Amino acid sequence: MSDRDPKVRFEKVTKTYGTLQVLDSLDFHADNGEVVTVIGPSGSGKTTVLRVLMTLEDIQSGVIYIDGEPLNKMSRGGRLVPASKAHVRRIRAKIGMVFQNFNLFPHMTALQNCIEAPVHGKGVAKGQATTEALELLDMVGLADKRDHYPSQLSGGQQQRVAIARTLAMRPEILLFDEPTSALDPEMVGEVLNVIRDLARSGRYTILLVTHQMGFAREVSDRVCFFDGGRILEEGAPRDLLGDPRNERTRQFLSKVLEAR
Repeated sequence: MSDRDPKVRFEKVTKTYGTLQVLDSLDFHADNGEVVTVIGPSGSGKTTVLRVLMTLEDIQSGVIYIDGEPLNKMSRGGRLVPASKAHVRRIRAKIGMVFQNFNLFPHMTALQNCIEAPVHGKGVAKGQATTEALELLDMVGLADKRDHYPSQLSGGQQQRVAIARTLAMRPEILLFDEPTSALDPEMVGEVLNVIRDLARSGRYTILLVTHQMGFAREVSDRVCFFDGGRILEEGAPRDLLGDPRNERTRQFLSKVLEAR
């Protein structure tokens, strides 16, 4: 990675489902340590951006770069060819994603959920993984819930365990896909507090998909408004959320704010 390379860069990325085009020759970037919030209506492509970064979805064309190195391609003989599984695994190890619906293993305690991937996926010694997991559970305010199973935890607690589990893999890039959408209103704040601390730490490049506009204004370095698989407008939170230039952005924000 050179000083000029963004941490994440999409170059003319296209994603389709049959005849439905979800990402339309998308150019997008996030700099090292930057917090970028992605907003937009349903079907605008915002969650797809996160899913193709995690290689949960394939793209039809374009290149995704992490630290200046292609994720979905690899260099061979001076040209880019489809990436091998080993290449994808190596690059993707820099990325961690927190999903809407927690996705915890129901038969494992909070602690076991946090050490499973480091031990079996990265070969971290169990003792070291346990020490780090306990520190992370403490960081998200759940040290006393280490031996609780997901069914014994509230939605907000489950999501905080899910964040700790993601951090246990030592990612450099954090993806949050509507992390509070499945929570009761009174539990939203406890999860946002954790994300706020992560954003302020400066240790991670963060891509956040959310409808929490007040939170986006507070934690984001930049906000991107997606529609039709493209970025229609982007800018500093106070500008885009306070005085958007694009009429479509204004329409979307007015509906989101009315719905609150």
